[in-house]
Amino acid sequence: MTNERATPSASRADDVVTSATTISVDYTVTIPKALCDRMHWRPGQKLVFIPKGAGALLIAAPTREELVGLARGADADDYRDRNDRY
Repeated sequence: MTNERATPSASRADDVVTSATTISVDYTVTIPKALCDRMHWRPGQKLVFIPKGAGALLIAAPTREELVGLARGADADDYRDRNDRY
């Protein structure tokens, strides 16, 4: 099974996609097609902006299916319940 959302590696300088965009008056940002193709982003896909220093990271939001089992095997011994906070 292939993961179409996997981030491709940028091992060669010619793999780097560099372009600019402008924020519209209604705060819409158009992502260049070359970048969408490289990142395997599709129309309608949810993306997340993460503030980082003077800029922001843009990543594909994980789907519910991708999150299933994420914490499997985690040690819950030190888990604090809402009632333990006060």
